[in-house]
Amino acid sequence: MWSACVAVRHPAEVAPSAAARLAVRRAQLLQRSAELRERLAHHGAGLQPAFEAADGMRRAWRWLRAHPWLPALGLALLLARRPRRVLAWGMLAWRGWRAWRRLPPGWRGWLASRMSSASSSG
Repeated sequence: MWSACVAVRHPAEVAPSAAARLAVRRAQLLQRSAELRERLAHHGAGLQPAFEAADGMRRAWRWLRAHPWLPALGLALLLARRPRRVLAWGMLAWRGWRAWRRLPPGWRGWLASRMSSASSSG
């Protein structure tokens, strides 16, 4: 008569050839992972300066947020010494921002790419 039980093997009872195949496959995968990590590190090395610059900007922004009185003090000093110049620069920045916002999105993308390529080549 048929038995409804299915024999289940313990992992330690797996045939030696299967265990050996698994060990070889595991070693191959570990080697491949190590090679991929090395390639990723090599290819990512070119981005390191950009990441360091971004980290520096983030640190500067955090510092400014922790010490908001310093930029305010600098602006107050500029306003006290040269109010017309500060207002003129403010108006120029305002007009530039408004002109930028009025540009169609396609032009903005094209102009931004041209500006970034000009700044990186110079």
